[in-house]
Amino acid sequence: MQAALAIHNLEVNFGHTQVVKNISFDIPPGKLTALVGESGSGKSVTALSILKLLPGTAQCQGNILFKNAGTTENLLSLGSKAMAAIRGNRISMIFQEPMTSLNPLLTCGVQVTEALRQHTKISKQKARQLTMDLFSQVGFHDPVSVMKRYPHEISGGQKQRVMIVMAICCKPDLLIADEPTTALDVTVQKNILRLIKALQEQNNMAVLLITHDLGVVADIADHIILMYQGKIVEQGDTQKVLQNPSHPYTRALLSCRPAANQKQYRLPVISQFLETDLPYVPILKPVTHIQENEELQVENVKVYFPMQKNVFGKPKSFFKAVDDVSFTVHKNEILGLVGESGCGKTTLGRTILQLQQATSGNIYLKGKNVQNLDDGEKKIFRKEIQIVFQDPYGSLNPRLTIGDAIEEPLQVHGIYKNKNQRKERVIELFEQVNLHPDLVNRYPHQFSGGQRQRICIARALALNPSFLVFDESVSALDVSVQAQVLNLITDIKSSLRLSAIFISHDLSVVHYISDRILVMQKGKIVEAGNADDIFYRPVQPYTRELINSIMA
Repeated sequence: MQAALAIHNLEVNFGHTQVVKNISFDIPPGKLTALVGESGSGKSVTALSILKLLPGTAQCQGNILFKNAGTTENLLSLGSKAMAAIRGNRISMIFQEPMTSLNPLLTCGVQVTEALRQHTKISKQKARQLTMDLFSQVGFHDPVSVMKRYPHEISGGQKQRVMIVMAICCKPDLLIADEPTTALDVTVQKNILRLIKALQEQNNMAVLLITHDLGVVADIADHIILMYQGKIVEQGDTQKVLQNPSHPYTRALLSCRPAANQKQYRLPVISQFLETDLPYVPILKPVTHIQENEELQVENVKVYFPMQKNVFGKPKSFFKAVDDVSFTVHKNEILGLVGESGCGKTTLGRTILQLQQATSGNIYLKGKNVQNLDDGEKKIFRKEIQIVFQDPYGSLNPRLTIGDAIEEPLQVHGIYKNKNQRKERVIELFEQVNLHPDLVNRYPHQFSGGQRQRICIARALALNPSFLVFDESVSALDVSVQAQVLNLITDIKSSLRLSAIFISHDLSVVHYISDRILVMQKGKIVEAGNADDIFYRPVQPYTRELINSIMA
């Protein structure tokens, strides 16, 4: 059986740095091949090499063989006009971030019909009808409405479906999906992956699925290729590789996932598998004791946003983002808050932080109502409660060194007498989050995603808060980096005796890190209890659905 695409001895260099190191593999026709590895492993560079989308500074060597118009051609040797005829037509790509891949000035329908008419000679009306048919095929119940909407008017999962329609509309021989489900809800992620698999089987396409998570490919990939530091370290039939991995890196990726680990043990990291030939021995997490005194109390909190208004400007209807929510968080406890995008969990977190005003209800931190504070009390409150955001790069000032970024809150709140004392505190915080003090004068772009998240945690700890809110703080990280950050949070909780709310859409992560869990749906808490009870003995169908989505 001839491969849909064959890569022979591919090397990619950026200046003196080699990022893809002499790799070879075939993508069989009509099959789904998964290319798996961490950020920086070279998998996305490999995919961009196929379509010649790398920047001009990249130098590619080797052969990428593709059968085109009856002849086998090396894509690396084709000119720009020949490649333009292949891109989006014979080989299509779904990019990682749909919002940046879709034109914000054009409706979803126009963007798909434009792609169709670019590569086929069909009329505008026929292209429109075909687009509506494809929108129905990928699960849109009202394709006419979606045709008229702009990208910002639909959810992340819906945007990804529009990208899939754009990619398959010309019935390509090869579809490349580059991290198509990163940072999506686990249920949406599962639906998107199932959709890609169904379309692959229905249209007999070859698919190259790029991901950093072995868990997402277990059920859908026929063949799997693992990359590490620019090299292929293992490849073969998916089930055989996952059930009996031969390379330490493969075993490490499988072991790093929270779903594969018991709560009482620390998560393993990649280095523990690669730096020694000895088998990995799990280490117990620090034991912490939850104190009965309540650190945070949330009573009947509602956050309503007005939707329709009458002629006098008064709202006629409301969107109930948070709908009569009550709970408590004890001293030295991590409370997990889990639910899909749009359920209200981030709005609830922002309301607790007083970044969003509650419509009604009360919030007490250490017995004091945080909604009735004067200016002086608000400044004290800001010191007591801190947040770690989802995107560490977006929450750091690119013009400040990380040392200055961590020192800034100390200066604003007038902590320590002089700059030298503040610098000493910064170095102390660096060591606390396992970063070397010599890195203090570097800028955010000089760090990896996991290191940046450690920096954000250090900044949150700078003011010695008693309460932290982690808002999707590990959702977009590689599984091994995620493991490092979760271990760090465990250590901090144990050593500093902090209380925290951990917000996520991934129940396996929340179960691992949390003492208790709240499950949120459509603004309400639908289930609450001990982490093990929620994870192993869920009562509500919605909770069971969340668990089933991550147990592949």
